[in-house]
Amino acid sequence: MEPFRTHTAVAAALPQANVDTDQIMPKQFLRGVDRAGLSAGFLFDLRFEAPGRPRAGFVLNRAPWTEAGILVTGPNFGCGSSREHAVWGMRELGVRCVIGTSFGGIFADNCARNGVPAIVLPAEEVQRLMTLAADPARCRMTVDLDAQTVTSHGDGRVLAFAFDALRRQMLLAGLDAVGLTLQHAEEIRAFERRHFAAQPWLT
Repeated sequence: MEPFRTHTAVAAALPQANVDTDQIMPKQFLRGVDRAGLSAGFLFDLRFEAPGRPRAGFVLNRAPWTEAGILVTGPNFGCGSSREHAVWGMRELGVRCVIGTSFGGIFADNCARNGVPAIVLPAEEVQRLMTLAADPARCRMTVDLDAQTVTSHGDGRVLAFAFDALRRQMLLAGLDAVGLTLQHAEEIRAFERRHFAAQPWLT
């Protein structure tokens, strides 16, 4: 997994509440575990009138947000069913961070496991960032996970945020759950040796 430390990018505002994983990645894009091409499915019904025909008014189809690398979302973004493809498609499109007041629990966990911090901020701060993200002249932001800050270039403000310590460690190091476990590989092997030495009938 690619580490996440500092990311500077255009931020796009998606103010709709309760955007669920069925909307983020519709069922027709769940046919396999190959991530290639999943960017086309991300928010498909919001982004497209029909396959290959973008909705002109949707934010991610308009410059500069066609290059968005950060999403500022409405409350409860990513609610609904467990669907890791939703995060895969978001990553394939180039989004490396989501900011909002709340996220679906499984979605936030899938984000962390795929190198995408889901940052929770107070409603008034999300609204401030949403306003900046909607302005093409002021929509650039920097997320620094090491320092745990969001810098909004449009107004020059630096905002601190709280983040789960274990998820932060995994993201900074580029480790998924398996990679985190393998950091203790020698301890695990030593335990196995002691365990089987004490109970040889299990070998």
